[in-house]
Amino acid sequence: MTGTLPANFRNNEDVKYGQLRLIDVPAELREHAPWFNQTLTAVNDAVVRLGIFEGDFPWHKHTEQDEFFFVLEGEIWLDVAGRDPVRLGVHEGLTVPKNVMHRPRSPQRSAVLMVESAGIVPTGD
Repeated sequence: MTGTLPANFRNNEDVKYGQLRLIDVPAELREHAPWFNQTLTAVNDAVVRLGIFEGDFPWHKHTEQDEFFFVLEGEIWLDVAGRDPVRLGVHEGLTVPKNVMHRPRSPQRSAVLMVESAGIVPTGD
């Protein structure tokens, strides 16, 4: 990771909702502030995580895992090494391939679902 984590970054890697449990995303969003990151559920060898972003996250990469971002509310920018930044609006997504330096940024409070391998380190390797 290149840079400093936001001072208010909170990461919860425990699976909050097991199988066959209703996941109330609006309730999760009401209860938490940026930079919040919670594993909601596990699906096979992957996890679905909810992030609340606002501001800049440090540059990082995941050596062995791809990472999918899907915007539920607001907008984010994904800076990807060697490419122009990509703006993701509501209901837009992007997969960042493994071993690619990237960083999400959000000019406003935004809600994002992420799908990635179980055991991923959200701050990168």
